[in-house]
Amino acid sequence: MSINTAQDFFIQWHLTERCNLHCTHCYQTGQSSEELSFSEISDTLEEVADMLAAWTADYGMSLAPSFTITGGEPFLRQDIFAILGEISDRGFESYLLSNGTLVNAQKAGMLASLGVKGVQISIEGPEEVHEQIRGKGSFSSSLRGVGHLLDAGLPVTLNVTLSELNADYFPDLVALASSLGVPRLGFSRLVPAGRGEALLAKALEPEKVRRIYREIFSLNIPGLKIVTGDPVASQLVSAFDGADGGSVPTGGCAAGLSGLTLLPDGTIVPCRRLCLPLGNVRRDSLREVWATSEVLGALRDRSRYSGKCGACARWANCRGCRAIAFASSRARGAADFLAEDPQCLIPFLP
Repeated sequence: MSINTAQDFFIQWHLTERCNLHCTHCYQTGQSSEELSFSEISDTLEEVADMLAAWTADYGMSLAPSFTITGGEPFLRQDIFAILGEISDRGFESYLLSNGTLVNAQKAGMLASLGVKGVQISIEGPEEVHEQIRGKGSFSSSLRGVGHLLDAGLPVTLNVTLSELNADYFPDLVALASSLGVPRLGFSRLVPAGRGEALLAKALEPEKVRRIYREIFSLNIPGLKIVTGDPVASQLVSAFDGADGGSVPTGGCAAGLSGLTLLPDGTIVPCRRLCLPLGNVRRDSLREVWATSEVLGALRDRSRYSGKCGACARWANCRGCRAIAFASSRARGAADFLAEDPQCLIPFLP
C-alpha cells in the first residue's frame, strides 16, 4: 500500500453529537451515542502521535499534523479546554469548528491561551436566511461569539454551506465578513445526508455551481481571503495542461488521502459526511485501519470510480466530493461512494 507523501495530515474529531441548534441542512441524524471519555481521548491522542512517529521513521515523511475539533457543538463538552490542552501539550496544532453561539469573552481567551490556530464559525447568510436554516436568535448570538474571538486575537473563518436556500446571498456574506474584520470566508456545498437529506431538491444544479463559484473567485476584497475545501471548486482556479493526471491521488477530496474523522463514540470514518464505519478506536488500531481498510483502499483506486469521475483526467487532484456522490447516489437507490459527483463542473471548465 502506498501512503500519501503530502505533509498535511489531519484528524477531524467530532467530540459530541449534542448541539444547541437544530439546523435544517445538518449532516447529523440527532442520534445520541456513548461519547469517548477524556481518558479514552488522551489514549487516542497518544496513538496518533505514535502512528505519525512510525510513519516518519519508516517512510522518511515530514508531517504537519493537526486536529480539527468540532461536534455537534464542541462547547457542550465540559472538558473541551482540557482536551484542547492535551492536544497542545502533544505538539499538535488545533482548530475549532463551532456555531459560535456559546462563545463568550472568557472562552475565547482560553482558546487563545491554549494556542488554538483558528476558529470556524458557520454563518449561512443575512439574518433572515441564517435563521431560516439555523433557528431564531442564532444570528446575533453567533456574531457576538465572532466578536469575542476576534477580540481575543484568534483568526476567524466564516463558513457557509451553499444551497438554493442561500447561494444568491453570498455577496451579503462578503459584506458581513468585511464589516466584522474576519480574515477568511469559506464555503462548501450542501451534502444531502442526515437531516440535510430532506433538502436534496435544494442542492445546486451544476451550471449554478459554476456561476456562483466564478463569481466567488472573481472577488478581490482587501483583507479578506476566500477559501474552500471543495475539490470541484479547486478545478476552477488550478492550472490544467489537458494531460491525464495519472492514477495516484495527490489532492482534491481528503477522504482516504490526507486525514481521518473520529465520531463521538470512537467510530472511524473517512469523512463525517461520508459516514462509512471503518473501525473504532476503542478496539481498532488507527494505523492498521489506514493501511488495510477496503473502503480507504477503494477511495485511492482510480479504477474503482464510475461515471465522469472515473474517466476524468483531473481525477488525481479532484475525485469529486465523495460525500456528495454517496448521498446523491443513495437518494437514487444506489448508495455508491465511488459514483460521480453530480455537481461536477467538467462541462464548464476550459
